[in-house]
Amino acid sequence: MTLDASFAVEALKMAIEQRRPTIGCIHHSDHGVQYACKEYIDVLKEHGIVSSMAKQGNPYENANAESFFKTFKYEEVHLNDYQTIDDVIERVPYFIEQVYNSKRLHSSLGYVPPNEFEALQAAASTETQPAPVMSFCQL
Repeated sequence: MTLDASFAVEALKMAIEQRRPTIGCIHHSDHGVQYACKEYIDVLKEHGIVSSMAKQGNPYENANAESFFKTFKYEEVHLNDYQTIDDVIERVPYFIEQVYNSKRLHSSLGYVPPNEFEALQAAASTETQPAPVMSFCQL
């Protein structure tokens, strides 16, 4: 495992391409060097995404991301015996998009999956409302 920013930057670009967040969307992360580096911040700014970071050592400020990683570990990682990097490349996006975002009910979203919640929010939003906050797993 590496903290090389290039992986995080590529993941961010892929997420932006797939999710097409609105200008003003808030990206919440920790203070990891990969999220604080100039290249990563520049991509956020280029797409009108606001960076928000938790205070150092305070996982409670990023509870959605912490909850996602707990779920990800218990419902995907610990249940699979990845043999190769190709196994990871195949399974992780499937879990995030087809299970976590599309099927898994989330109590914090009124017991609907994130994709459904996002669609409901988009349908109900008006230009006078503030920009939506996308959770870590969605972005």
